[in-house]
Amino acid sequence: MNILDSVNCPADVKKLDRNELKTLATELREYLLASVSKSGGHLSSNLGTIELTVAIHYVFNAPFDKLIWDVGHQSYPHKILTGRKRSLSTIRKFGGISGFPKRSESEYDAFGTAHSSTSISAILGMAVAARVLGLSEGENRRRHIAVIGDGALSAGMAFEALNNAGNGNKDLDILVILNDNEMSISPPVGALSSYLARLLTGKIYSSAREISKQFLRVIPPVLEMAKKIEGGAKGLLTPSTLFEEFGFNYFGPIDGHDLDAIVPALRNLRNLKGPQFLHVVTRKGRGYRRAEVDPILYHGPGSFDPNFGIISSKKPKKRTFSQIFGDWLCDVAEQDNKIVGITPAMREGSGMKEFSGKFPDRYFDVGIAEQHAVTFAAGLACDGLRPVVAIYSTFLQRAYDQFIHDVALQNLPVLFAIDRAGLVGADGATHAGSYDLSYLRCVPNITVMAPKDELECRRMLSTALLIKGPSAVRYPRGAGTGAIIDRTVDIETLPVGKAEVCRSVLRGGSGKGFNNMPRVIFLAFGSMVSPCIEVAERIDAAVINMRFVKPIDIDALRDAIVYDLIVTVEENVIAGGAGAACTEVINELSEFSEELHRVPKILNLGLPDRFIDHGDAKELLAAEGLDPKGILESVTMALRSLEKTN
Repeated sequence: MNILDSVNCPADVKKLDRNELKTLATELREYLLASVSKSGGHLSSNLGTIELTVAIHYVFNAPFDKLIWDVGHQSYPHKILTGRKRSLSTIRKFGGISGFPKRSESEYDAFGTAHSSTSISAILGMAVAARVLGLSEGENRRRHIAVIGDGALSAGMAFEALNNAGNGNKDLDILVILNDNEMSISPPVGALSSYLARLLTGKIYSSAREISKQFLRVIPPVLEMAKKIEGGAKGLLTPSTLFEEFGFNYFGPIDGHDLDAIVPALRNLRNLKGPQFLHVVTRKGRGYRRAEVDPILYHGPGSFDPNFGIISSKKPKKRTFSQIFGDWLCDVAEQDNKIVGITPAMREGSGMKEFSGKFPDRYFDVGIAEQHAVTFAAGLACDGLRPVVAIYSTFLQRAYDQFIHDVALQNLPVLFAIDRAGLVGADGATHAGSYDLSYLRCVPNITVMAPKDELECRRMLSTALLIKGPSAVRYPRGAGTGAIIDRTVDIETLPVGKAEVCRSVLRGGSGKGFNNMPRVIFLAFGSMVSPCIEVAERIDAAVINMRFVKPIDIDALRDAIVYDLIVTVEENVIAGGAGAACTEVINELSEFSEELHRVPKILNLGLPDRFIDHGDAKELLAAEGLDPKGILESVTMALRSLEKTN
């Protein structure tokens, strides 16, 4: 029997000797590769944390000791060792386990993570809680460990937490482990990343470490002298000055794939009081050569054969909205040298790789720093540039104050290209763009657009450049309907605030086509236009592609109030969303309409008032009634209710 087969919880890991730990790491890596290559999921980052995970669970006592993984997509080995090995094949699938740590999934997941740079703040809170609850003293006191990547450490929130943790908290058991793999999802940026990279490749530091090792082996009694030498050398050669100024004791860097180095280091640190900082160097994709060479390609692959690696399909695929945005940005930048592109560490995901190569002087990756990205864009706009911020819907939430205070309040012409709007599928609730229409439309000065397809997305982006204030174009993950775009001519614009009639039902015509029931009109937004047209064809209903969430097309809504049933459909939460905007206007129009003696029935369809778990995006939409079948069922029920009322 393999050693991995006998491990069902961290207590089983502790029963192993050092050689068995190495065998466990090898088997864990093989199992992880075999499983993820079938199910899809995050791969490179997890292959890089095998030995670190084994060592942590060998030394510490989870779940009593608290362990947080930041960002969280490198926690698959942790999930395997904490009783979820047989569930790994379901990871990120509908009804399966999450691709990130999740408190409701396991007692070993101390904190839910998926957005980066939260671990140090959370672990500090837990350490303070242990002190308040009397669990911070004695040999069996609770320990608190945060594992954070070098990309995540560059974010401002991580430094806020470091600053707070080292300030008067010398009695707290906190261990921050920097998992330095020199690689975030996109190549890391910023002064800290450059500093660490220079340090690790420096010959002087490498030589100094070897000399100190030999010195301590030969003359072990001179511990005090060694400490003094180490203290003086670290200030010159390592990041210790930086982290020790925050109040942490710095150790490392050490090889994160060498269990003979990691286990003793963690054992020693476990016995120390106060904030400790361990610098561990790992390699993404470790043990699978293809992932080591191209960790970005293997960051989050679908299923593939490990023997042959990821093979690109020869069948042409529809271009994604991210690619449509990237193409558009390159095209308009060719014509206007004032256009600049900004991304918070998502160059590939946002479709900006080509732009970064063609216009390096106008491309700015600010790292995992969404707040800074937005205010940086505001500063650029103040002096005449046209900044385009490419950002995921879920990450724009992190910069909401900057969006309101620094951009909208000053009415600055910043364009937000909001990717991953709506349900994103396998990443689940942490990454879903369920709220942007609600949190954007309540802010003054903003223009908000949602395209029905790729061509309309391109035209909306071009329209945004004509707007003198802030604007946002929100589009879903993946491909759309496959609308054809000619990049040489398709840089047209749209009239601001005007909807598009996609399907008409003439008044007095065949509007009662579905079982002779009252007439129906769909007010559809973005990705929901296509399924609404499909339903409308079956029940002879009208469809308006609303296009603009703000300003809303009042004329279109005025035309809609003559229908008996108005159905708003959006891939956003119903609460405060686009449907709510329509309802507000319709109620006001109906009140003063000379033609109507009653308010028409309004049915708002969208995402519910709860978090939606991971799974295939189509499955999730169907489960929430936002596929054609679900929309038809909701409309049918509303019509029957309306018939009874009448």
